[in-house]
Amino acid sequence: MRVIEGKVVVLGSRGVGKTRLVIKYINSTLHRNEEPTIGVSFFTCKIMLDEVKIKLQIWDTAGQERYKALAPMYYRNANAAILVFDLTQYKTFAEIKSWIQELHRNVQDPMILTLVGNKMDMHAERAVSRDEAHLFANSIGATYFETSTETDQGLEQVFLSTALGLVRLADEGKSRSLRSFQSCESIYKNNNTAFSHLNLDNGSAAFRLPYVHIGIPVDGEDVRTSGEGRLETPSWSIEHIALGEVEHTSWCC
Repeated sequence: MRVIEGKVVVLGSRGVGKTRLVIKYINSTLHRNEEPTIGVSFFTCKIMLDEVKIKLQIWDTAGQERYKALAPMYYRNANAAILVFDLTQYKTFAEIKSWIQELHRNVQDPMILTLVGNKMDMHAERAVSRDEAHLFANSIGATYFETSTETDQGLEQVFLSTALGLVRLADEGKSRSLRSFQSCESIYKNNNTAFSHLNLDNGSAAFRLPYVHIGIPVDGEDVRTSGEGRLETPSWSIEHIALGEVEHTSWCC
C-alpha cells in the first residue's frame, strides 16, 4: 500500500475555531469549554483514498501574536496549511494575509492551501461574503470551504481536500519534505488514531471528493453538480502564493 505522510499547519487568529474544527473532525465530539491553545497541539489523522493512505500530522497553535515566536519549529517541513477565519469577524479575514506572509518567510517547498470560513451557521452575523472569500482564495491558489463546528457542516471536506492535495503534490514530486513510500501497515492498526475512508471508482482518471449534503455555492466551470447542490472542486495546481496578485517566489511550483 502506498503511504503519504504530510505535515499540516492550522493558522488563524484567536477565537476563529481552529482547535475546535480539528477536534470535532477527529473525535466527532464538541467540547464546549476549550481554552485557547497554549503553545502547540499535535494531532494525527489517517485518511484512506482507495489504495493510498494519507497520514496528516496536524499542528495547531494559538493565534495570539506572542506565539509567533514558535514559527521556525511550527512551520518547519510543512506540506499544507489550513487558514481559518471567522465569517462573523471581518478582521480575522483581513489577518489571513499576515499568515500568508508567515508562510512566505518560513516555508520553501510548494504547499497545499485551504482557506476556511468558519461559523457559517451564524447567518445574521456574517461579515465576509462568499464571493469576497472565494476571490481571495483564488488569488493565493487555495481551495475555499465554509464550515460550522456547531452543525458539522463542511468539516470532512476540508480534510479530504487537504489529503487529496497532498496526493497530487506527491505525484508531482516537487516537495522535498513530503514523504511517500510503500508499506504493508494496515490503516486499522491503531484504533486510537482517527481515520476516514473514501473509495474511488476504478475507472476514474483522478481523485475526487464524494458527493455530500453541504458545500458552498460557486459560479464558474470548475464545479461538480449533485442532487444536493453545487460543490467547489479543489484547485490542485499551486503556481504561486500572492497577496492579491501573482508573485513568483522561491518555494512555489
